[in-house]
Amino acid sequence: MIDVIDLKKSFGSLEVLKGINVTINKGDIVCVIGPSGSGKSTFLRCLNCMEDPTGGQIIFHNVNIADMKVDINIHRRKMGMVFQQFNLFNNKTVIQNIMLAPVKIGVSDLRRAKRHNFFLPLTNLLRGKDKKQAKIEITATEQQIKAEAREKALSLLRRIGLEDKADVYPSTLSGGQKQRVAIVRALAMNPEVMLFDEPTSALDPEMVGEVLDLMKELANEGMTMVVVTHEMGFAREVGSRILFMDGGYILEENAPAEFFANPQHPRTREFLSKVL
Repeated sequence: MIDVIDLKKSFGSLEVLKGINVTINKGDIVCVIGPSGSGKSTFLRCLNCMEDPTGGQIIFHNVNIADMKVDINIHRRKMGMVFQQFNLFNNKTVIQNIMLAPVKIGVSDLRRAKRHNFFLPLTNLLRGKDKKQAKIEITATEQQIKAEAREKALSLLRRIGLEDKADVYPSTLSGGQKQRVAIVRALAMNPEVMLFDEPTSALDPEMVGEVLDLMKELANEGMTMVVVTHEMGFAREVGSRILFMDGGYILEENAPAEFFANPQHPRTREFLSKVL
């Protein structure tokens, strides 16, 4: 699904990623672990170009999305992102947070299709016979787009047991509830891959479990996931592969059982001896 080739990222003179190479296949649960400052979050944010890579390629659906000529927003629609600090809009209710992206993109696509169809007779007059374009089929009104987004948002809230919180503001929720809402907000866009940046690091210990349980559900349903995490138990239980990063490099990559039982790199052994 994603091929990362010689990925590099610098902030001024500080080189954070020094040549990352990894392939993420459909259905993979890739857990990225390592000490603070090793480049884990920067790597994750480069995967959907929230941070523009300094060098290298990120091939997603046969397109190098690191190329500045590519419209990254088109490809981001298929990459859900969940942050450490939830990043919910506090001036919008829970359901408005979940509906925001599907409605905005649905309405934008609808209006673009209407413009295309309106000007099509004129633009086709100016095109050669082999370059004429067809009308874009319009299957929904703005009202229908909003109604469908609301129905899906309510369905997602039912899934996480928070349907009764639909019309409250995020400030009234616990940390675990906020993070679960943030996860289903990403799911509302029907992503093909989910990126998680230390999704439990800002939570009180008793709230960690409810977020990890939802992530386990997604893993069991076959969602492709890249998870930067300090939760070694989750990585061991749910991950299909573990990447260990330090100093801007992937120093070791292996299946969880082998990674935790028989780490190969001295830095990996040192790290695991301190966290397990």
